[in-house]
Amino acid sequence: MQVAIAEDSVLLREGLTRILASAGLDVVAAYDNADDLLRYVRSVPPQVAILDIRLPPTHKDEGIRAALRIREQHPEIGVLVLSQYLELGLALQLLSDSAEGVGYLLKDRISDVDDFIDAVRRVAGGGSAVDPKIVSTLLKRRRDDDPLAALTPREREALELMATGASNQGIADALTITLRAAEKYVSGIFTKLGIPTTRNESRRVLAVLLYLRA
Repeated sequence: MQVAIAEDSVLLREGLTRILASAGLDVVAAYDNADDLLRYVRSVPPQVAILDIRLPPTHKDEGIRAALRIREQHPEIGVLVLSQYLELGLALQLLSDSAEGVGYLLKDRISDVDDFIDAVRRVAGGGSAVDPKIVSTLLKRRRDDDPLAALTPREREALELMATGASNQGIADALTITLRAAEKYVSGIFTKLGIPTTRNESRRVLAVLLYLRA
């Protein structure tokens, strides 16, 4: 798997390169700005691009704008955005159209190397990786027309875990239930949210999008 990085902190950029390389991923490019990354992506598309959300020269939104451009022009490339702090508006901007092949993690998540590598692989494979802190924050932002109102508390717990990228087995482990029970919760979520079996998109991704938009 080929990975390209845009991170202006030398220490973090080198750290990411070593972590990814130690897991068998091929870091083909590592830059301190978004423009160089975009030029590389146009010439040699990697499987996944990892970007800091704020990059030179202004350190405002260069990273998120580059991520959105990659998703628009190269939808086959997974995009994983890293942020020092929770920036909910930018997270929703990134996830507004689709959660397929996209991730948003806080930088302290990198300290759990196994989880971070799993998130990179998941995003590269077309899945999603949303930081649990973002999920818990969104969970508190309820609306009167909440499309998740029909879900039971246990189903909401399962959907919250699904939004972080957990598999059915991961949901079962986290909730201390059987795999069959987890599958039943997930099936119930799809049914209550009206997600059909005939759609080409991943049902899990559609469920996560509804969850985030709620």
